[in-house]
Amino acid sequence: MGRNNGSIPRGVILYARVSTEEQAKSGYSLAQQLEVLRAHANREGYEILAEVEDRGQSGATLDRPGLDRVRDLVAAGGVSMVLAQDRDRFAREPAYHYLLRREFEEHGTKIRALNDKGDESPEGQLTDGILDQLAKYERAKTAERTRRGLLRKAREGKVIKGRKPNFGFRFKESGDQLVVYEPEMRLVEKVFRMAAEGMGPKAIQTHLYREGIPSPTGKKWWPHRILKHQLILNDLYRPHSYEEIRELVSTEVADKLDPSRSYGVWWYNRRSVTKKHDSEPDGNGGKRYRARTSVKMREKEEWIAVPIPAYLPRGLVDKARLMIESRKGNERKHRTREWELKNLMRCSCGQNMILNTSRDKGNAYHYYRCKREAAYGRDACAQRSIRIEKVEPPVWEFISGVLKDPEKIRAGLEALIERELAAPGADSSGEIAGWEEKLAENARLRRAYQDQQATGLMTLDELRSRLEELDEARATAESEIEALRSYRRRAEELENDREAVLASLAEMVPEALDELSGEERNRLYRMLRLTVTPVADGFEASGVFCSAGPTPAGRRDRRAQKGKVLSSQQSAPGGLTRQR
Repeated sequence: MGRNNGSIPRGVILYARVSTEEQAKSGYSLAQQLEVLRAHANREGYEILAEVEDRGQSGATLDRPGLDRVRDLVAAGGVSMVLAQDRDRFAREPAYHYLLRREFEEHGTKIRALNDKGDESPEGQLTDGILDQLAKYERAKTAERTRRGLLRKAREGKVIKGRKPNFGFRFKESGDQLVVYEPEMRLVEKVFRMAAEGMGPKAIQTHLYREGIPSPTGKKWWPHRILKHQLILNDLYRPHSYEEIRELVSTEVADKLDPSRSYGVWWYNRRSVTKKHDSEPDGNGGKRYRARTSVKMREKEEWIAVPIPAYLPRGLVDKARLMIESRKGNERKHRTREWELKNLMRCSCGQNMILNTSRDKGNAYHYYRCKREAAYGRDACAQRSIRIEKVEPPVWEFISGVLKDPEKIRAGLEALIERELAAPGADSSGEIAGWEEKLAENARLRRAYQDQQATGLMTLDELRSRLEELDEARATAESEIEALRSYRRRAEELENDREAVLASLAEMVPEALDELSGEERNRLYRMLRLTVTPVADGFEASGVFCSAGPTPAGRRDRRAQKGKVLSSQQSAPGGLTRQR
């Protein structure tokens, strides 16, 4: 990257990213990255148009708020270059880096990093591409070595130290063993005794709250998952005899234990955790970014048992676990009715609203309740639980009124088709071509690696590692191509079937609406992509018939029609506004 040499200043965007909040607070910080980038831009005579940050965002995806802003600025024109400190700040996946470069080139913008090794020639781009692949390979090898090391350590009977020990324990100075911490363990015993006496997690939670005993995380309320799963049903607190432990661990580990004592079990390698970053429309013309974590339990044979000191009586623990496991869960209570807005209510704090049923003197009362408030108490969210009678009837009255109007059906579907055709991926020929080109390059590299191994330039282990990397990259490309083609198919189908869909709904809906059950209404709401959010003076709805995003579906008229969702008689077709 050369100096401007007195020419007209070229506009650049400075981009900085850190992958976690911990990195954002120390070490590889955003401030440090931007300081280095500013110094370079000033030294080279560039004009800084914008400084964009992505705090706590992974480089394994392109769905990032800061990067989306950069792409919008580039698309608007006038940007000569997007500059980052390191290449992996843009993306850790070489294929994503390649797609960004192609996208920016269409707008006359270059993508550059201070650690680029090559130039703009094909040879220089090849050099950077090879270095990206090598960096990815090294990260994968480091992760694999770390994983194998942790597994070996657990098999040797050592605890893998985390950010904090389990409640009731402390780490030894070596960090690989747990020891009982009696002040907390006495509280654990109290929880077990309450459970053994027949108290459920909710009753235990209330009891601890009234006594002012904070949870292990410092909250006033003890979340159910801590009381039930992390304490009462956790094998960590259940004493096992020496004979039971010997069946779970290696001979070397068993020989180090005292046969006269009992031990709890700290399990390692029980779960496989996968984190995926993506985004979804927020209904207001923007995006909502999410990190979705999926947890899959491994086969029992893969679990590794680590013995730790036991403290509680075996009889107490077994009785408490029996009482908790014999209780009927909330899901069974919810089966007694059809929840019309199940999975469609979203709290104003951003969390979903879950189903909640309480009983008093034989009467059942059903509510929608904020998931965060249910887990952490009212200090976490001020939204109160909402009785179904306050939200389900008015929402249905409003939606059914809209659907019985053929013109509103037409306007809503036209808006849906328009949004689908304008959605990212609906016109994706360029992106598909980019991924297909990447697949072709993948096939060429596969043949080249195989040729190198055949001529003795690469060992079989090296070939196997490289092919595994290529398989992963190919799977990513194929997945992206299928997703983009799915967008196109959906948009094309909506466009082709426009009149048929409009005619079908116009004929079917008015006659069928009044006879729909609660479950059928829920399915209909899902078709309309309905989301209902409580606001200060009513409920706000978004969906097919909100052409410009989430507009208030109505408000509760406190004088005469409290709890009723209304639409404005002067609203434009397809749009929902507040009744005033």
